Order: sequence, then C-alpha cells, then structure tokens
Amino acid sequence: MALDSLVEDEVRMKFVSGSKEKAQNSFNFFQRSRNAILGAADAVLRAAAKGTFGDDNRRTEALLATANGMIWTGCANGLLVQWDGNGNRLQDFQYHSFAVQSLCTIGSRIWVGYISGTVQVLDLNGNLLGQWVAHNSPVIDLAVGAGYVFTLANHGGIRGWSITSPGPLDNIFRSQLAGKEFLYTRLENLKILAGTWNVAQGRAPDSLISWLGSAAGDVDIIVVGLQEVEMGAGFLAVSAAKETMGLEGSSAGQWWLDMIGRTLDEGSTFSRVGSRQLAGLLISVWVRNNIRGHVGDVDVAAVPCGLGRAIGNKGAVGLRMRVYGRVMCFVNCHFAAHLEAVNRRNADFDHVYRTMIFSRPSNILNGAAAGVSSAVQMLRSTSVRINPAEGVPELSEADMVVFLGDFNYRLDGISYDEARDFVSQRCFDWLRERDQLRAEMRAGNVFQGMREAVIRFPPTYKFEKHQPGLAGYDSGEKKRIPAWCDRILYRDSRSASVSTCSLDCPVVSSILQYEACMDVTDSDHKPVRCIFSVEVARVDESVRRQEFGEIIRSNEKIKRLLEELAKVPEAIVSTNNIILQNQDTSILRITNKCKKDKAIYEIICEGLSTIKEDGQASDHRPRGGFGFPCWLEVNPAAGIIEPDHIAEISIRHEEYQTLEEFVDGVPQNFWCEDARDKEVMLVVKVRGSCTTEAKCHRIRVRYSITGKLTPMNRKGNNPNPAPANLLHRSDIQRLGSCDVVDHLRHLHSP
Repeated sequence: MALDSLVEDEVRMKFVSGSKEKAQNSFNFFQRSRNAILGAADAVLRAAAKGTFGDDNRRTEALLATANGMIWTGCANGLLVQWDGNGNRLQDFQYHSFAVQSLCTIGSRIWVGYISGTVQVLDLNGNLLGQWVAHNSPVIDLAVGAGYVFTLANHGGIRGWSITSPGPLDNIFRSQLAGKEFLYTRLENLKILAGTWNVAQGRAPDSLISWLGSAAGDVDIIVVGLQEVEMGAGFLAVSAAKETMGLEGSSAGQWWLDMIGRTLDEGSTFSRVGSRQLAGLLISVWVRNNIRGHVGDVDVAAVPCGLGRAIGNKGAVGLRMRVYGRVMCFVNCHFAAHLEAVNRRNADFDHVYRTMIFSRPSNILNGAAAGVSSAVQMLRSTSVRINPAEGVPELSEADMVVFLGDFNYRLDGISYDEARDFVSQRCFDWLRERDQLRAEMRAGNVFQGMREAVIRFPPTYKFEKHQPGLAGYDSGEKKRIPAWCDRILYRDSRSASVSTCSLDCPVVSSILQYEACMDVTDSDHKPVRCIFSVEVARVDESVRRQEFGEIIRSNEKIKRLLEELAKVPEAIVSTNNIILQNQDTSILRITNKCKKDKAIYEIICEGLSTIKEDGQASDHRPRGGFGFPCWLEVNPAAGIIEPDHIAEISIRHEEYQTLEEFVDGVPQNFWCEDARDKEVMLVVKVRGSCTTEAKCHRIRVRYSITGKLTPMNRKGNNPNPAPANLLHRSDIQRLGSCDVVDHLRHLHSP
C-alpha cells in the first residue's frame, strides 16, 4: 500500500525492511502516528479559528474617545482603527508593526505609544504628523498635564514632551544636532558567533566543545540554533497541544541548554538571556557577562510550518533583543525536505518572515538596554512584497537579522557520484552553481536582501553517523546527493556594501569565519558556525544633552522662537456663569485671539459647594485629586486651539446612580455630596506652546434641582425619619495631617 506522500514528507518516518509481520507493525505504528498528528493539527487549527492564538496579533490593546466623537482602538499588530459613536468601523491605519500599548488625546491630536518604545502623533483624521523613539522599553501609559504629554515606560522611566510636538522648533533642533552628530556618536565593536546543527535526536556533549567551545574565546554573543532535538509523532502532537496553552519546552531541549551552558562556562563567563523551543526546534542566546548591561528587551517567537501550518516539525523559532540600543533578530529555521520541494521551502521562508511576531516577556531577561536609539526604526530595504492588510513584518524593522538552520536546499542537476567526486577534489565553485538556495536568491524568490559568506567547506548533509571524513557521505540504498542544507544568512543596516557605520546606518557587519565542523560525527548533519564582526553606532545621551543645551543657549533664532512661544495667547471665555437644570447642556466657547500662536487650554475643578435653604452657597471646598464631581460632565476638558479659532466645550449635568446615605437627615451620594442644589468653580487655564505660565478664567457652574423636594425643605412632619445610623454634623471634624498624627500618638500613649 502506498503511503501518503505529504505525511511522509512532513513526518519523515523511517522504516526498516524486515519480516512481513514487522512491516505490518511498522505500518500500523505509522497509521497511529499519522492519526495523532492529524488530530493535533485539527485541534490547533480549531483553537486558532476560535482566536486562542491565531488572531492574537489583532487583539485590541488600547481604546480612546476623541473630541470629535470618534473612538480609536490600537491592536497588538500595530493597527489603529477608527470607529464612529455607533460602533461602525470607519478606517484602518498602519504606521508601525509593533503592538500598540497606550493612547491619549489632546485637542486635535492623538498620541500613540508602542511596545517598541516609539511614540507617534496623529491628527483626528489619522494622518501621521510625527514619530520618534521615546524610550528603549514599551510605552505603557500616556498622560497630559501642564502643557506636556508624559510617557511612562515599562522600566519605570518617565519623559515629558511638548504638547505641540512635532512643532516649529523640532526641525531646527534636528538640523543643529545632526551637525554635531560626530560629538555624541559612539561606535561599539562586537563579535557574534552563530551556530546551527541538526542533531537528529541525538545527544553529543563532547561535540559542543569542537563546535562552540573552541570558537567562543573572544566572542561577545553566542547564538545557538538546533533542529530535531526531539521528534516522533507522539512528541509532535503533545508539543502542538502545549503550544495552544502557551507552554513550551521538553526534557531533551533542557538537556541541550544545560550542556551548552556548561560548555560556555555559564555564570562566570556567559549568561543565557533567552531561549525558545517549538517541537524539535530550539534557539538560545548567550551573552558575555561584561556586556550584559547593554543587552535588553529580549523577546521570543515561534512559527510552525508543518502540517496545516500547525505542527512544529518544520518552522522557525526566533529571538529579538536590543544591543547598545539597536534591534537584532536571530531566527532558527527548519524548512521542507526533499530535492523537489524548492517552492515549499520558499513558501516556508515567506510564511516565517511575514508572520513571526515577538512577544514580551522573555523567559530569562527583560531588562532595559543601555542607550536609546536616536532615530525611529525605519523599514529596511528589501524586495519582499508586503500586503498592507497584513501589516509590516517585525523582522523588516530590525537593524540586523540573522537566519540560521537546516534550510534543506539541495544540489540540482548532478548525480551522487559526480557530487562525491567534486567534493573529494574540493571543487566547491562548480558545486555552488548547482545550489538551489543560491539560484532562488538570485531570482529574488527567497531571503530577499540577505547575504551569505562564500562557502568554502564541503556539503554538510547527508552523512552516516559515526563515520569520519568525507567517506561518511550516505552510501545506503537512497544515496542522497550531498548538499549544503545547513546555512547562515544575514542582513544588517546597509543599503549598499560601501556604507559605513553611523547613526543613519547603525549596524554594519562583516564575516570573519564561516565553516563546518567536519570532525563531528554524531548526526547525519555537520554543525556549521559563522563569526560576525559587528560595528554598532549608539548615542552618548549625556553628551547629546549637553550639546542640546548649548544649542538653546547660543542659537539666536531658537531663543527668539522660544520667547514668542512662551507668550500666553490672548483668549476670551464666552461666560463666567452657567446654570444647569435637568440634563441641559451648555456650550462654553474659548476664543484664541492670537493670529499666529496656538493656545493650550485645560479645565479643572477648583472647588464645590452646596446651596443652603436661604439660597446662599457654602464655602468652596477644594476637590483635591477627585477632578469633576460625578454630576458634571466637561468635554473636552483639554485641547489645542489653532490661531484665531474657537473651541467649544460641552458642559452638562450627568445622571448617576448612588448609594444613599444620610447626614443630618439629608440624602447623600457616595462622594458625600448632598442632593440639594450644587455649585462648582471651574478654572480654564490657557497656556502658550512652550510655557508653564497660564492665564486663568473662572466660571461658576450651578446645578439647580428646583421642584425636587428633599427632607430639608418639606413642610410639616417628616413621614420618613432618618435611619438610626444617622451621622450628625456635630460629629464631623475637619482634621489636618498634624491633627491625625497627634491622634495616633495619643492612641499609643499610656
């Protein structure tokens, strides 16, 4: 009976010829394994269809209502969506591929904070006005106050940005600072060792010394990618099920991590900063202890490419991190097997490149990287065609990307014997012309924009285990043609090979060594390693701040603009007295009389009072941090008014439900504000673009409930006496902080 070729290709089950009974048992085992994998794939796909993890990148992360009545949402894939007040989806905007973490609005502008640390400013129509890197950590919250928008980073850092950013001064500062870039630019030199090995389910601790230990002496970062750490139908099914629940790893994977750590002298010399396993794929990154403080924001990702894009026997695992403030991504891949499956291998790469989404936190390290990128991460030049509906691939925005793994590309148009002869004569130039990967890259079908060093080592597949030398190539019945299946490719920040390292081209790499460890015989693949010399440009923030201050002090044009922007624009408020009844809405108009400067306004509640029976208001009590009382809605309470324009603010009484308490027989709400007529004093603070000074306009807002009876103004006897737990006014004491301390001291005195 012929076996299903697709399943044979995916599972790579190996049969040993024997007796008829053995063959039947092998076939039954294959059938059970096939059913287990198909069942797991079906469960994974059903979970994805329900949104367990398949639509996770479209998850809403932030929500915002703007002054024009629209609703904005930010998604985990960086998508911004505009909705109307009825919940109708109006427009989608995609300006960044990283997850949205926070949103805020001020006047006619929307501020967006991303997990990458980037901040963007949009207008109410969704047009991008500006963007920059605010932090080297996710921007988890945004707040407006005193003429600034404050950004809160995941590591606890807070920075303030002018509410008018991007503004007229930005281009001047940018131009002036660019001229002094050489003063605050620092170049850091690193060595990165990247290694890939298909271990064929074996365990070979001694071979790690030959592969990694012998080359780790003077490198700073070590990236290890393993394939086929563990396989088998049962393991693949369990692994797929674990992935749906957010679980990963295996005992075999942990064994390899422990052995690599022992080889690299983990703890005293190197530290593992992150790892990720998907079925038989495992990636781990190790950093020398003396640069660990410059490495952070470690994220991991996994993309299955096996049966139904759900099983992890083929696919990729990735790790992303910041090194000296620059983003580096490392991706360990295992693509479709067999000589004729070129298109499937190309499709596997395309699927990994487009869909790999990194998620925080990593399982080891998520500290903040030292230094902050001085420029917004831009989409790197590549010929990969991107569907705008899918968003920009995260891998495309990294400063450096390294792909390593068992890509499974073979040699075309050559026989087994011919290949063996060319290998024995070390005629690698002719063999390279037969390399499928080289041909597909030339045609622009795969690994677009990436580079590989010249291959000067023999093909690394397929060998008989424990057979030394080139005589170990497959001599069995199938006689698989030798091939360079195991490869390491990379891309840095350069758009041309002559680019030098600078803040505009922050990562430049060259290859010092690209070789296979032919003496290792524990697998049918040979391990491959590549050593990169990497130059990283970073900003010395202390010097940059000094130069920034010098520009402000010495540049006359900037000083003149700052003086003009520091002036508080003349503003007129339409009224200073508002009376509300029922749910009436009153419109307060603020007019910016200035012809060229924007006015920034903010409305706060200075205090509130209640109206006594004789119509007199009690003294205004400060509201402290409570903001507006529950019965009053002011919208928008802050904003930007363009020159010679008018802002309209809606002020209305808001109905609300309260738990009724009683003080002196009068029903109270949970703020302890009674149900009689109420009055608040609103303060409209108007500022200029670059000043904290403000002109204040006070507005008295009174809410009248004329016609509604309360226990205080009813005639005759009160048919509903106050409850027994009535709190009388005489029992209330107003205590300052010193009084509270004195009371506490007396409680403990003998």
